[in-house]
Amino acid sequence: MSVIDVALVAVAAVLVACIAAGLWRGVRGPTAEDRLTAFVLLGTSGAALFIVLATALGVPALRDVAITVVALATVAVIVFTRRQPR
Repeated sequence: MSVIDVALVAVAAVLVACIAAGLWRGVRGPTAEDRLTAFVLLGTSGAALFIVLATALGVPALRDVAITVVALATVAVIVFTRRQPR
């Protein structure tokens, strides 16, 4: 196992911790804004995790999955902010 592999595993562990924190805030968040912030965190952390996994496992298709996750998170945020009363 090379130094790069160890670093990728460490980064993946940190990203999983971020995803766990986002899930906790999404479930626990008292306001809709907290849940929206958690959703954005889940989208970016999930995309970053897919990119790290693509590099670590040598599966370039996971990069496409990361782009899809970011696109879906962006659309969800736009829909959420448009439906909020002003």
